Amino acid sequence: MTGADLRRRPVVLASACGGAFALLAVVVAVHGWAPFGFEAAAVRWGVAHRPGWARSVAMAVTSLGTDVFPYLLALAAGAVAVRSTRPAGARLPAGAWRTAEARRTAAVLLAPLVWLVAGQLLRQGLMRAFARPRPPVADWAFDASGFAFPSGHAFTSALSAGLLAVAVARARPGAARLAAAGAALFAGVIGFTRVYLGVHWPLDVLGGWLLASAWLALGGWLLGLRAQRAAGAAGPGGQRAAGASR
Repeated sequence: MTGADLRRRPVVLASACGGAFALLAVVVAVHGWAPFGFEAAAVRWGVAHRPGWARSVAMAVTSLGTDVFPYLLALAAGAVAVRSTRPAGARLPAGAWRTAEARRTAAVLLAPLVWLVAGQLLRQGLMRAFARPRPPVADWAFDASGFAFPSGHAFTSALSAGLLAVAVARARPGAARLAAAGAALFAGVIGFTRVYLGVHWPLDVLGGWLLASAWLALGGWLLGLRAQRAAGAAGPGGQRAAGASR
């Protein structure tokens, strides 16, 4: 596989997932944002199979898809990226190195967190624009706020875990499949709890996953472009500096 193929892969994935999300939104909108029969059946099943212990476990799991934990995952992704990258080969003048290196490290560390926050703003805007109602309050296992589509927990868990999985895959390519599987399992379990606890319809969760996948792939494409430009800008300088040092 050529380098061009690898650079195109995130674009294709972002386009596919973004297109699927848009199509799903159209389908649900044409249906009047009302639940499909299978969605209502899924929520009813959750209500009927929700003993106290299972409810407690599901609430503990679903809490990992919001608040502080996803942002800790994003910071962990940045920390992994910092450890796996090294300064460009170009030599900086004495006195400027520490400042430039500190800025580079901060940028790498905070990039996943910034991308997660930007994605949250996008998701919140879409959720308010679509304004799909949640399941009936009588089916809720706890109080929930906001609209239903796309699911915030599904989006946040998938994106934050995906960011960490991508960072791990870049640092240790041999662990890429395991990292991807872990991220998918994390997002899948949290998405299930949203329906099980009666606060989302299944298509809300699917929409959150698709939007997160598109946003994650778009971030990967932008990161690839940045790395390519940095390598192109630093390569000749680094070669010249290396030659001078010899």
